[in-house]
Amino acid sequence: MSYEKVSQASKIIIGTKQTVKALKHGEVAEVLVAKDANQSLTVKVVSVAKEQNIPVTIVDSMKKLGKVSGIEVGAATVAILR
Repeated sequence: MSYEKVSQASKIIIGTKQTVKALKHGEVAEVLVAKDANQSLTVKVVSVAKEQNIPVTIVDSMKKLGKVSGIEVGAATVAILR
């Protein structure tokens, strides 16, 4: 279900740095974080999202998250924009 949200979203941001930036600008509706991503990369994203009461969904695979986001490599985080 969560992967479907990404593939159906009109605008997404891929990657931790860009996701944090978008969160700080108030542009994010939901964040997806891959369970198998390095936590040192994702902890900042999850922290900022929780501060702003943005829903965080944990998905199983970086590889699958990257694929549904339209990239050839894994994605640790994806933000669905408003």
